[in-house]
Amino acid sequence: AACIPVLLSNGWELPFSEVIDWSKAAIIGDERLLLQIPSITRSVDADRILALRQQTQFLWDSYFSSVAKIVLTTLEIIQDRVHTHISRSRLMWNSLPGGLYTLPHFSSDPTHFPFYYGVLGKTPQQEFTAVIQAVTPLQSPLQPILKLIIAMAKSKFCAQIIVLWNCDKPSPPRSKWPSTTVPLTVIEGERKTMSGRFFPHDVIRTDAVLSLDEDSVLSTNEVDFAFIVWHSFPERIVGYPARSHYWDGGKARWGYTSKWTNEYSMVLTGAAFYHRYYNYLYTHYLPTRLLSMVDQLANCEDILMNFLVSAVTKLPPIKVTQKKQYKETMMQQGSKSSRWADPDHFAQRQSCMNSFTSWFGFMPLLHSQLRLDPVLFKDQVSILRKKYRDIERL
Repeated sequence: AACIPVLLSNGWELPFSEVIDWSKAAIIGDERLLLQIPSITRSVDADRILALRQQTQFLWDSYFSSVAKIVLTTLEIIQDRVHTHISRSRLMWNSLPGGLYTLPHFSSDPTHFPFYYGVLGKTPQQEFTAVIQAVTPLQSPLQPILKLIIAMAKSKFCAQIIVLWNCDKPSPPRSKWPSTTVPLTVIEGERKTMSGRFFPHDVIRTDAVLSLDEDSVLSTNEVDFAFIVWHSFPERIVGYPARSHYWDGGKARWGYTSKWTNEYSMVLTGAAFYHRYYNYLYTHYLPTRLLSMVDQLANCEDILMNFLVSAVTKLPPIKVTQKKQYKETMMQQGSKSSRWADPDHFAQRQSCMNSFTSWFGFMPLLHSQLRLDPVLFKDQVSILRKKYRDIERL
């Protein structure tokens, strides 16, 4: 119920006070001034009451709501004591999403995480890295991945393009790839797995990562607009293809749907921006059994990333601009190379939803009806007044 504790015990050591700032969650009085407590509590204004209740609920959810969390918090505090050079700051422990979700081996600097830009008055970098998952051989100069690379390179915000070569055949020589004005790097994975697309490669230096499937169809205008939106919401997944979840009462399990409705709860990582920290969190926080399940199915890695980000932020993703076809293989679903043509694909994703929910202990996905479009999008005005003119033609 987020009740505010009123503490009257001089010298009492509160739990985890080494890292938790209890003054932001409790009213602490002097036990020798007992009769003044009623007037002190009545003097607390409504804004401070709300802030205290929110912080109390945050501390409960993050560190005290289960025996497992209490034990894990204790172990993480001990780790911070031992490794003082990479320990978490009090800001990390006392602000969302909490110390358990901010892994210090990634960084001990709060500005390197997507959660603290607003608190610290910082903003993310004004550039992104495009990471393209390649799983089919390069056989034709008209393949979608080549057109996708050219479109990414034209973006004024694109710092580099990385192709994750997860095809069984060796990667083609550099001469087979298009020449670009930004660096193009091909990384051939040692373990060609679906989870490998979210590996935190050292070569990714930008805050923003644009995750792309090889057959994604995006124009430079679409990429630029989505990046501008992500820049305002760096803690969320921002992108184009949206999906949703629902509770199936008849089967008593969670369901997955790709139907177009006014709500969504996932933005698939086949064409989406997110902060590079989530690569690290996906690889080092999630249990091996979930990653192994994704790799064995060669499916559901995008759903798992949405589960993770929503569990951390307690926020839904953001969809930008209506777009029904974002893959070339969707236009020809009979194609053997299309996973959409596989009848088991949808059933596997239904099963993944329930396995992921079981591990998290709750359903972290949240529904949203928000869609962000460019100013004057679809308005009956001159095209010359619109900044992202190409988007409406797609």
